[in-house]
Amino acid sequence: MPTQPIITRRALARGALGFGAAAFATTRADAQAAWPDRPLRLIIGYPPGGASDLFGRMIAGQMGPRLGQNLVVENRPGGGAVVASEAVSRSAPDGYTLLHVDNGILVYNPALYARLPYDPDKDLSGVGFIGRFPLFLVVRADSPIRDLAGYIAEAKTKVPTYGTPAVASPHHLAMEMFKRRAGFDATHVPYRGGPAAMQDLLAGTVDSVVIDCATGTAFIRDGKVKALCVLSEARSPTSPEVPTARELGYPTAVAYGWQGICVPTGTPAPVVSRLSTELARAIASEEMSARFTTLGIERANFSPAEFAAFVAKENGEWRPLIRELGIRLDS
Repeated sequence: MPTQPIITRRALARGALGFGAAAFATTRADAQAAWPDRPLRLIIGYPPGGASDLFGRMIAGQMGPRLGQNLVVENRPGGGAVVASEAVSRSAPDGYTLLHVDNGILVYNPALYARLPYDPDKDLSGVGFIGRFPLFLVVRADSPIRDLAGYIAEAKTKVPTYGTPAVASPHHLAMEMFKRRAGFDATHVPYRGGPAAMQDLLAGTVDSVVIDCATGTAFIRDGKVKALCVLSEARSPTSPEVPTARELGYPTAVAYGWQGICVPTGTPAPVVSRLSTELARAIASEEMSARFTTLGIERANFSPAEFAAFVAKENGEWRPLIRELGIRLDS
């Protein structure tokens, strides 16, 4: 009789492992090919009604139909968006959980907190950029303060309060930078969103507000508030009468709010690429383009790699500055 081949246990084990790895790879490839086969979530770390919520919901409304699934918006405000950031960074990297991000989440927080439950440099990966939002310093329309010089002069005799949409928000850090470079003091009053800060300004509860163009433009246009300056390189096309802080003698007082979208690190590259493509299409849509123009928002169509490079540049500029200014939120 012919000799039968001898199959060792080791060979069987190798075969089983090979089969398992192949099956796993096939399953993963099939899952990616079927993605998305259920609704997705977009987590926003701020309350409803503000600029982050507004544009997050507009983007979700555009991207969902193109992806063939609902993109459900969830607001999880708290702690400079740390609550939302932690939730997404610990989510499965499968493309079903997205995070609306800004410079507070990705750039400022690691310099503001000694310990964070997430590391934006390692735990989150960029999908793309939404836009850059000019920031205005505003007071009530009936305020006796007529201009920025008057505000600073008044601050040296009576320290004003200034509201922002949240602690550790771009608005907060912009004002902390500005008041140190311009040599005046002001007391921060954080709110749960920009609209709440603006309502308290109109009610006389707070003396001034640092607000982004998405929330503040309508108040400025309708004469409900007086804009003392804008913290951008050039005047906003929607409020051309408002001078920049640079024009008024503070050349280094430049700051913006900006927004983007991230996913947990490890999300498959084809999924990230598809999300990036749909995000760019959403921002280029007629509805969003019109809103950007009306509000004076500056947009840039960054790829994931370009967005990562942009964030790295921001890190190099802002984290050393925050440490230099000695701003801490957990000391």
